[in-house]
Amino acid sequence: MQRQGHTLREMIDRAIQDERITASEYNQIIEQANADGVIDAEERELLAALQAMIADGTVKRVKD
Repeated sequence: MQRQGHTLREMIDRAIQDERITASEYNQIIEQANADGVIDAEERELLAALQAMIADGTVKRVKD
C-alpha cells in the first residue's frame, strides 16, 4: 500500500466515523488522492466508497 493510499484511508475513515464531511475536508481528500498525479485502484475504491456513503446519507456533507 502506498503512503498516499494509507493517508487517504485515514482521512476517509475519519469522515465515516464522524458521519459528516465538510467541503474543505472533501477537497483535502480529493487533493490527497491526486497528490501523486495518479489515482490507483485502491484510491478509486476508497473514493467510490465515500461517494456511495455520501449518496445514501451515511456520511452527510456539512458546511465548514
